[in-house]
Amino acid sequence: MKRRQDILTIGFALFAMFFGAGNLLLPPFIGLQVGSHTLITIIAFGLTGIILPFLGILSVVKSGNTIYDLGNRIHPLLAPILGTIIMLCIGPLIAIPRTGATTFEIGILPNFPSFSPILFSVLFFGLTLALSISPSKVVDIIGNILTPILLVLLFALILIGILNPIGDYATTELSATESFKFGFVEGYQTVDMLASLVFAGIIIAAAQVKGYNKSAEKSTVVISSGIISSVCLIFIYGGLVYLGATSGVADKEISRSALLIHIAKSTLGDYGMVPIGICIALACLTTSIALTSAVGSFFSELTGGKLSYKLLVTICCIFSGTLAILGVDKIIQFAYPPLAFVYPIAITIVLYIIIFGGFIKSKVPYIGALIASTLIAFMSLGIMLGWWNADLYQKLPLADVDLGWLVPSIIGFIVGLLISKRQVQQV
Repeated sequence: MKRRQDILTIGFALFAMFFGAGNLLLPPFIGLQVGSHTLITIIAFGLTGIILPFLGILSVVKSGNTIYDLGNRIHPLLAPILGTIIMLCIGPLIAIPRTGATTFEIGILPNFPSFSPILFSVLFFGLTLALSISPSKVVDIIGNILTPILLVLLFALILIGILNPIGDYATTELSATESFKFGFVEGYQTVDMLASLVFAGIIIAAAQVKGYNKSAEKSTVVISSGIISSVCLIFIYGGLVYLGATSGVADKEISRSALLIHIAKSTLGDYGMVPIGICIALACLTTSIALTSAVGSFFSELTGGKLSYKLLVTICCIFSGTLAILGVDKIIQFAYPPLAFVYPIAITIVLYIIIFGGFIKSKVPYIGALIASTLIAFMSLGIMLGWWNADLYQKLPLADVDLGWLVPSIIGFIVGLLISKRQVQQV
């Protein structure tokens, strides 16, 4: 009985960590674009927005307890370098300030138009600091208190929308195949795959605090919690995609926030923005707490404890609160290039460790795959920054679904495998 309760608590906490504001805004907009192709699009979105994050957690569990253990499977310098890039992206430079800015613009302004953004930022990140200052309590606070409230509100919105659709399926010019590609690529925008590599450490630590220290017990609890989180996510994502597809909105260029506001008011009435505002606030707050805790833990360990966890989360909240005042649009402007660069590298590590880590122990093949995907990531980054044109990249297989790095990484892995076998033969 205790194990079941612990799995539910950790699973709900993991769901809330993943489910930030972007996760609430993306699915309705996707539904509006794909119309009646909702099912195939939900599957595609789930592959990159749910399955990849789950695999990210699984890769850390298979390697040890933290992203450091995962990185050491390939090279000792990988975890500090890649981890720092990931933590800055999902931490104080992009994701954390975005949680505060999104909460203010969508959750607060529609209900309280004259509210000061500076005052709100102080309140939001003050609360984030208060709830994340003790890392051992983060999972219980999120899993036992905040997530159940968030789930009830989201379930109510989705069930009412399904039982009483606002309109018919939106018209779309996309084919089923194009809808699949659209959902697949949009799933990257959740950034949850990157977050999973650091969230895994929090979840594993929570399992250990609850007494699951043996490898088999720890793996069972963490993987079971991941499944619970994934089930919650697929229901919420699927429901929100459907609400967007049947929103009755004809304007395909409507902003994501305006579409969500329309759905809330149409589904729940004139006061619909109140519960949606609460949903936004809870989703952003839980994600902000989890990310702030992850940032503090990672850099405290990176500095060997020279910088304390409490000092780091305090600095993180102050920095994030300052950037949040700039607003969502300015934060998003510089967000995509670094995320697009680091994503292929992180996915390469996760996939190859999951698939081959059990029986290929040599580091050389993984290094080969990583070098190849990193080169393609640099190519993609250069295209976004205008350094060169996209002609060469577009010739790569699967480039149209942002998987141009996949085939080169396979080639790099095979070359590395051949090199490692030759080294063994020479010895």
